[in-house]
Amino acid sequence: MKIESIALGLLLLVSCGESSDSKKEYYSAVEAGGQNEEEYLDENEESMSQAQKEMEEAAENTTTLKFEKMEHSFGKIKLESENDCEFKVTNTGKKPLVVSNVDASCGCTTPQKPEKPIQPGKSDVIKVHFKPSSKSIEGKPVEKTITVTANTNPRITVLRINAIVE
Repeated sequence: MKIESIALGLLLLVSCGESSDSKKEYYSAVEAGGQNEEEYLDENEESMSQAQKEMEEAAENTTTLKFEKMEHSFGKIKLESENDCEFKVTNTGKKPLVVSNVDASCGCTTPQKPEKPIQPGKSDVIKVHFKPSSKSIEGKPVEKTITVTANTNPRITVLRINAIVE
């Protein structure tokens, strides 16, 4: 009878829908931590519950945005010239839009983000300063990117500037 019970247990273990990796993780955690099955399941349930709460909170605070333009062309510009443009962003969602970071692909490009949250239906600008200084780009088309991180889904939006440096 004992052999039949072990065989039945192995059959259930193999036929169960869980992946073998999760089974290994479970048994390793129980053995290593000296936990029993209930403790392990309780701990994982708490972790999953916390992760679910964090995802729900993030979803509650997300909004949507719309840029007036996604790209700006400076046309032909001189090496070492000072060039500025703005990207108008509008909060098209129902929660305040928080631009947490703007980052440029190159040191010759300096973006500036809005300092305050943008309320639903309102707009603000991301200012971009571009000063081409490398002689290696003279006479060539140049494209730089500005990565905008905000409480939107997706979290990242990419803007572009381009020019021909003379």
